[in-house]
Amino acid sequence: MQRGFTFAQTDCAKCHVIGRYGARPVPEAALFRTLHTLFPVEDLEAFAEGITTGHPSTPQFQLDPAQIKDLLTYLQSIQG
Repeated sequence: MQRGFTFAQTDCAKCHVIGRYGARPVPEAALFRTLHTLFPVEDLEAFAEGITTGHPSTPQFQLDPAQIKDLLTYLQSIQG
């Protein structure tokens, strides 16, 4: 779980709230703690295929299977 948190903190926290509390740095960015209201967190296949978005400021990510597991474990731990 710590490695998933570290990835989120390093690569996602500039825009997203990655913890259980806090305000969004970027208002339209999803709150990690409420992702489960949008889709089942365990089914985030975008992480397996690489994250791409239509937002130019969002970097692309390609995670290996261990990183995906770590990040999903972290995300599941903070769902409200």
